[in-house]
Amino acid sequence: MGTIRAQLHLLSQSFPPKSKFSVDDIPDLSGKVIIVTGANTGIGKETAQTLLSHNAKVYVACRSQEKAEQAIKDLKVATGKDAEFLKLDLADLKAIKASVEEFTSKEKELHVLFNNGGVMMCPVDMTTADGYDLQFGTNVLGHWYLSKLLLPTLLETAITTPEGKVRIINTSSSMHAFGDLNFKTFKDGPERTKVATRNLYAQSKFGNVVVSNELARRYGEQGIVSISLNPGNIKTDLARYMSGMERTFINKILYPAPFGALTQLYAGTMPECLEMNGKYLVPWARLGPPKPSSDDPRLGERLWSWLEEQVKGL
Repeated sequence: MGTIRAQLHLLSQSFPPKSKFSVDDIPDLSGKVIIVTGANTGIGKETAQTLLSHNAKVYVACRSQEKAEQAIKDLKVATGKDAEFLKLDLADLKAIKASVEEFTSKEKELHVLFNNGGVMMCPVDMTTADGYDLQFGTNVLGHWYLSKLLLPTLLETAITTPEGKVRIINTSSSMHAFGDLNFKTFKDGPERTKVATRNLYAQSKFGNVVVSNELARRYGEQGIVSISLNPGNIKTDLARYMSGMERTFINKILYPAPFGALTQLYAGTMPECLEMNGKYLVPWARLGPPKPSSDDPRLGERLWSWLEEQVKGL
């Protein structure tokens, strides 16, 4: 997409029509085991609350145990249900592996993985524990590695379900339309520091869609339903790194967090979405067009190969 097309894409999704989907439409989720990354706040917390209210077993996966425990208390008050804490630092590959080992020691099934967490427009000098750009390392590499390690559990679970399918829901952004993949900027180095944080964020959100589509191609026939989505322009603490002026402007077009949960809840719970492998959803709970190059199999293969290289020997 050129800049003008990307701007039109962003504008078209900034003021969506009224949703035809309501959380009241969600079926009973008793017996379903679900992980929501970044569920201690914002869209993730709203997602966890709705899932709990529909009787799912929900793991709140985040880095801070203190924040998670407070979120779990809030969720208990709101739903009367107890969420589980899963310690997860998406900016640390070894910590992700430890997180999956903890989860699989407790659970033999996983029906839905919401790759919801992330960082946005942080200072360019911030990197992950392994030396990757913080936005790409967290939003793309971290979530991809989490998904990779959980694939055996997901695939085993798919066999046991009546429909033979489980879901991986990947939260992207309308900003992905401004993104591309510059492999020289994924790790810290001179090339990366020349790029504005806004562009690094767009790159990571574009990467989310590329990975989601590649997951769909590789594992769709084995029962994995991989969907990416734009949750909408939502008021959350993701904007904490923006300047005061930027926040003042963007707050005028932001929706409350419950709106942001709608589209991913639709993708992760509704029966019709089991037929949407490899699709991209837009606000609110509608099929939409992603940036066309995000579905290029050659780009998906190249990114997947790069991601595999990063975790060799871990």
